[in-house]
Amino acid sequence: MKENKYDDPVFFEKYSQMERSKKGLKGAGEWSELEKLLPDFRGKKVLDLGCGYGWHCRYAAEHGALSVLGTDLSEKMLGRARQINSCEGVEYRLTAMEDLEFDDSSFDVVLSSLAFHYVRDFQPLVGKISRFLKPGGDFVFSVEHPAFTAYGTQDWYYGENKEILHFPVDNYYYEGAREAVFLGEKVTKYHRTLTTYLNTLLECGFELTHIVEPQPPEEMMGLPGMRDEMRRPMMLLAAAVKRQ
Repeated sequence: MKENKYDDPVFFEKYSQMERSKKGLKGAGEWSELEKLLPDFRGKKVLDLGCGYGWHCRYAAEHGALSVLGTDLSEKMLGRARQINSCEGVEYRLTAMEDLEFDDSSFDVVLSSLAFHYVRDFQPLVGKISRFLKPGGDFVFSVEHPAFTAYGTQDWYYGENKEILHFPVDNYYYEGAREAVFLGEKVTKYHRTLTTYLNTLLECGFELTHIVEPQPPEEMMGLPGMRDEMRRPMMLLAAAVKRQ
């Protein structure tokens, strides 16, 4: 069963209250660094895997993409995407990314934002992405950092007075499912090591161009809890090009 917590009405309502849901890309702490990794979209065919609200789809279209296909497993996410991020050249499709099939070299750019940690089998998916991309095509994605997913709970250890002591990292080399708590709800995510993320790209015909562990931007440091995000990495950004 592919993970689709976002169609749960309670979870979806909580997600809709997040800064990134209300403010779009400017409300996402990693956006200032992710934007630097994006290619020139002009005249390109773009695929966004796990597109959610469609913010990246709209961005690509507004920056000259010829066509943009956003896919997601959640009807509720796509419903919101069609409400707030519909524009010329953008299509949204309800499907699991693992089930997609396209002709070889169908796209110039493949994007994915914070979705791959819901995917059980990463290597077969990256193999598909490599086939979908034209030689020289760009693959840019973000995931939860392996240090963040390793232990599973994704919460701090607290002292007697509820002060933060440290963040747990354990069972790092044991890849697989983790029961995490996200927005107060139990969610199944999949942990894999940094080696697995990066070597999978190399083994599937990609050349790495950038690896970024984004820090919170200075303008967000006043938000509750944001300064504590400097104590451990939460996200990993990667950019790669399909070898000719």
